[in-house]
Amino acid sequence: MSETLESPKPKTETHKTMGGKVNVYRRENSDNWQCSTFLNGRNWRVSTHEDSLGRAKDFAEDWYLALRGKAHAGLLVKETRRQGKKFKDASEKFLEEAPILTQGQRGPTWLNQYELKLNGVILPFLGEKHLAEITPGVIQEYRIWRAQNCKTGGAPARSTVHKEIVCIRQVLKTARRHGWVEYLPDMSVPYKTSGKIVHRAWFSPEEYKKLYEATRRRAHEPKQERFKWECEQLHDYVLFAVNTGLRPDEAWGLQLRDVTIVKDEATGETILEIEVRGKRGVGYCKSMPGAVRPFERLKSRPRPLRIDEPGREGTNEKTRLPEPTDLLFPKWQRELFNTILDEEKLKADRDGQTRTAYSLRHTYICLRLMEGADIYQIAKNCRTSVEMIEKFYASHIKTRLDAAAINIMRKKKVAKVVAKELRTGT
Repeated sequence: MSETLESPKPKTETHKTMGGKVNVYRRENSDNWQCSTFLNGRNWRVSTHEDSLGRAKDFAEDWYLALRGKAHAGLLVKETRRQGKKFKDASEKFLEEAPILTQGQRGPTWLNQYELKLNGVILPFLGEKHLAEITPGVIQEYRIWRAQNCKTGGAPARSTVHKEIVCIRQVLKTARRHGWVEYLPDMSVPYKTSGKIVHRAWFSPEEYKKLYEATRRRAHEPKQERFKWECEQLHDYVLFAVNTGLRPDEAWGLQLRDVTIVKDEATGETILEIEVRGKRGVGYCKSMPGAVRPFERLKSRPRPLRIDEPGREGTNEKTRLPEPTDLLFPKWQRELFNTILDEEKLKADRDGQTRTAYSLRHTYICLRLMEGADIYQIAKNCRTSVEMIEKFYASHIKTRLDAAAINIMRKKKVAKVVAKELRTGT
């Protein structure tokens, strides 16, 4: 009969103090002493960080007296509640409260993104940790863990990790509101230098002309006739976006009734007045005259009927005219847009930044600045701040620099010139 050998348990050296109410002990493989006591119905323990028994007993006695003081003041109830809560408990509370507390301020997409981040990458690392254990060091360990365990094989983008840290901060704020933690840990990135300001990818006037000429050719001569409607829509979107400066989500959320053709009193030009609904709430925009013709085409262009649209049954009609409640751009032609950018070699700017639909808004702002438009009025029309435009747009527009102001030279003083003439006799 074979016998099973069990590894011996590590020996523990134990001493008592405070009349036997506090245990001071040291495990066999440890240099430092620890202390423990039973108070208010539960066990409490802490490391003394001392390798001397005498100093460890002094620490244990002070710790026990402080613990007794908290018990008499009723503070141990809160501390017990804090120590029992884990990060996953706080995340559940956050997901429970957020839809109610942010109603009218945040959409369902915002909450869904947070839930995906929590369940996908954050909870596997932090879920079982007690809230008191989440220190600045743990946050940095999370950053390292994310860099080493990215599903794509490479390190995740800095912006991706930043969004996850923001999500962690929101959960810890929820825990703090409920008294589960006393303070939030420092979550700043260590060894961070001053951020380099990189301008947004846009199309220069020459590149923009090249782009809209390419979309116009594709609209007139699509590679497949069944995609003619999509090609025409893309061409009008490019012109509309660069002449209004709308964000992509603002343009895609526009209904026909949100846009009005008017004659501007200040300039006498025909423009569009647009009621914009986007991430900044409801705002207003006045377009350039170049947006009027694309809008007229969008408004009069027949649209293909969907199978689920009412009125399709029993009729041979395959198209219908847009109605006031229809979206101006019911679908974003992303693949077609990227294909044309690749064909025209416009997908990336000289700094290697990828151009997207947002680049059309950036182009509007840059072109307006190059024409000398007032930066404050641009900010109002684009529903952003002057600071953002100065930081990401105006910083790389060479026409914003006034050579007359830069190259000014101080005139020579008359007295010095006269004195020189007297000395030289000229």
